[in-house]
Amino acid sequence: MQGRSDPDRVLLDAAALVGHLVPAGSVYAFLAEHRLDVFPDGLFADLFPSGKGRPSVPGEVIASVLVLQTLEDRSDSEAMTALRCDLRWKTACGLPIDHEGFHPTTLTVWRNRLRASNRPDRIFEAVRQVVAQTGVLKGKTRRALDSVVLDDAVATQDTVTQLIAAVRRVRRLVPAAADLIAERCYAHDWDDPGKPSIAWDDKAARDALVSVLVNDANTIVAELAEAKLDEPAAQALALLALVAGQDVEPADGSDGTDGRWRIAHRVAEDRVISTVDPQARHAHKTVHHRQDGYKAHVAIEPDTGLFTAGELTMACGEDNHEAVVGLYLLDNDPVDPPPDGFEVLGDSAYGTGEARAALTDAGHTAVIKPGPLTPAVAGGFTLDDFTVDETAGTVTCPNHVTRRITARRTVTFGAACRDCPLQQHCTTSKTGRGLVLHKHHALLRQARHDWATHDDLRDTYRRHRPMVERSIAWLIGPKGRCRKLRYHGVTANDWWLHTRMAALNLRRLINLGLTRHPDGWAIA
Repeated sequence: MQGRSDPDRVLLDAAALVGHLVPAGSVYAFLAEHRLDVFPDGLFADLFPSGKGRPSVPGEVIASVLVLQTLEDRSDSEAMTALRCDLRWKTACGLPIDHEGFHPTTLTVWRNRLRASNRPDRIFEAVRQVVAQTGVLKGKTRRALDSVVLDDAVATQDTVTQLIAAVRRVRRLVPAAADLIAERCYAHDWDDPGKPSIAWDDKAARDALVSVLVNDANTIVAELAEAKLDEPAAQALALLALVAGQDVEPADGSDGTDGRWRIAHRVAEDRVISTVDPQARHAHKTVHHRQDGYKAHVAIEPDTGLFTAGELTMACGEDNHEAVVGLYLLDNDPVDPPPDGFEVLGDSAYGTGEARAALTDAGHTAVIKPGPLTPAVAGGFTLDDFTVDETAGTVTCPNHVTRRITARRTVTFGAACRDCPLQQHCTTSKTGRGLVLHKHHALLRQARHDWATHDDLRDTYRRHRPMVERSIAWLIGPKGRCRKLRYHGVTANDWWLHTRMAALNLRRLINLGLTRHPDGWAIA
C-alpha cells in the first residue's frame, strides 16, 4: 500500500517552525515547497499495487530523500541520520521536528522496487519533465557527449582469491555441490575465505597451488554441467568456469591435459576482476590512467550544463564504447532534433569512423576533435601525406609511386621503397612502407582537414568545452568523492547515475531561476 502525505501541517512541522532558516534558492527550500509538484503520488503507485497492509512512506518523501542522498553522496545510514538530525532535510521532506526518520532498509526496499519496475529512472524522468516545461532547452541545437570512469565498490581480486570465492559461492548456491566439494576437492580449506599459507615468493609453490585450484574448479564444473539449476546457481557455476579459465594457461611443457597450470602472462580481454561484482571491469580511460569499475556516459546541453541523457555501462566491450553509447543518448534526447540535426561536440574518443558515419547518417553535425596521426618515423610522413583515390582504388606516396588498394584495404609499396630518396622520412621497415586504410578513411581524413583549416570548428569546441567539464565535475563531486560507486552491477549503478543527474539538474534549474506558475514551470 502506498503512503500519502497529510496536506495539513502538524504541530511541530519543521517547515512552519524553522523553514525560514533554510537558505532560499537551495534544493532543500525548493523541495519543501514543490516536492509534490515534481513527484506526485501517482508517480510511484505501481510500486505498491496492493491496497492492503501497512502504508509505505509517501512517495514524494522518499523521492526527496533519494535526491538529497545522491546529491550529498550519503550512505543509507548517513541519509537517515541526516533525516533525523538535519533541519534542512526535515523541512525539504515535510516532516515534523521530532520525526525520528525511517530505518535505512526503507531506502533499500524502494530502490529495489524502482529498479525492478518498468520505469526505474522515473525520478530522472520527472525532473526531465520539469526541464521540458521550462523551455530552457528550446532552440538549443548543441549536445556534448562525454564519459567518465567510476570506481567499483569492491576490491579487485587476484586469480587465487577469485577461484576460492567462486568455489565457495557454488558450494553455497548449488545444492549438490557441497558433498562433491567435500569428497573430491582438496586444494583449500573451503571454510576459510582467505588465501592458503604457502611460500608466495616461490614460483613452483604458486604454480602448484594454481594447478590444484583450477583442477578442482574444472572438476566441479564438469560434474555439475548437466544438473538442473535455478538462475542464481547456474550463474554461480558459470562464473566459476569463467574465472577458472580467464587468467591461467598450461604450464611450461604442458598442454593442460596433465593438470599443470600457471598464471597467464597476459590479461584476458573483458576480464572479470571480482566475484563479488562480476560486471566490474578494468578500464583504460588513457594509456597511463587505469581504473577498475564502470563507465558513465552522458549527454549535456553545453549552454546550460543540463544532463539530457545518460547511461552506465561496463567499462569495456565494443557495445560499451563511447561512440556507440553516445549515439544512443542522442536518440533518447528529450528534445526532438532540429531539421538539420544536433551539432555534436565530443573529444577524440567519439571521433571514430563508424561514429562519424553514424552521426552523418542520423543528420547530425560532428564537432569532434580528431585523434592525432602517428608517423612511422618521428617527424616524417603521415597517412595524410599519401593521395588516396577511392574511385581508382589506388594510393600514391609522397615520391609519386602508386599502388593498388587490396580487397582488405591494405597497400604495400615494398621494393619501391628501397632506393626511395624519401625513405628516411617515411619508414624504417626493411620490407617498405605499408598502409591499412579504414573503411571510412575519406570521412576521417576530411575531419582532420576541417579541424586543421576551419577556425570556427575549433572555436566552437573550445567555447563550449569548459561548461561540459564543469558538468562532469559536478557529476563526480568535490574532490571526486562520487567517483567511487556504492552498488554492485550495471543496473544498480545506472539507477544511481540517473538519480544523481536528476539531483544535479534540479539544482542547476534552481540556479537558473526555476519558478512555478499556475500554468507550469518556467525560468525567471
